[in-house]
Amino acid sequence: MNKKIVIPLIIVIVLLAGGIAWLALNLKEQKQANEDMQELAKLDKKEMENEYLRFAEQYTEMKSRINNDSIIAQLTREQLRTQQLLKELRSVKANDAREITRLKKELATCRAVIRSYVLEIDSLNRLNQNLTAENTRVRGQYEEATRQIEGLNADKESLSEKVAMAAQLDATAIQMAMLDKKGRQTDKTKKAKQLRVSFRIARNVTATNGVRTIFVRITTPAGTILGNAGTFPYENRQLQCSMKKSIEYTGNETPLTLFYNVNQFLGEGTYHVALFADGHLIGSHSVNFK
Repeated sequence: MNKKIVIPLIIVIVLLAGGIAWLALNLKEQKQANEDMQELAKLDKKEMENEYLRFAEQYTEMKSRINNDSIIAQLTREQLRTQQLLKELRSVKANDAREITRLKKELATCRAVIRSYVLEIDSLNRLNQNLTAENTRVRGQYEEATRQIEGLNADKESLSEKVAMAAQLDATAIQMAMLDKKGRQTDKTKKAKQLRVSFRIARNVTATNGVRTIFVRITTPAGTILGNAGTFPYENRQLQCSMKKSIEYTGNETPLTLFYNVNQFLGEGTYHVALFADGHLIGSHSVNFK
């Protein structure tokens, strides 16, 4: 066969083989990235399901400790609402971002409601202690309050556990933006020199004051985790974090801003930032960068 034909033919075959190999590798990487994103979404959904379930069970416990029909009716109504939201969450796919976001907002509302009931019961407990010194004029009020909190004095340990559940931190107003070399915000990944993550730790009067460490985990469109600021425990496993910061939490709303210095190529697509504290996912947000 003519060499002028054979040599170009061999070159074409080699190039085709190389192209096929590159496509196969690229498809494998994309598949792994999608699997990683789905895994994180499933973890987020599972954490929400667990919390909804704990709240529903907690209402049952609280009803068993109270003899006030009005409060029991309120607790039953909130318990049914929580169970309905749990049912909706279980029927939603983990990658349905709109529904997951809606149910996450509902979860924050449920958390606030149950905190209010925990505080109300705790207030009744303190009221019972104060009423022992009241005079005859408030004797009727004292007896009614005593019936409402009957049995609660022997269950302070259980109440403490309920307060601990309600004391979980919650991150709100989460934002993530790219900054260029002059510190100006940009939506071009090729100009990015820093990633700025800002959020607020919501006010929570039931939370324990003291030092809390917030872990920030940024996932690229390719499924990789930016940076390596160590690991933290979550769902019986260790996860890599991009940034972390320790704060002195006082129970009041606390704004935080962290900066990640970009030292690698950033591809276009959707970036996901997840915030963790005390072994819990406390908030997440996704941004599309060009």
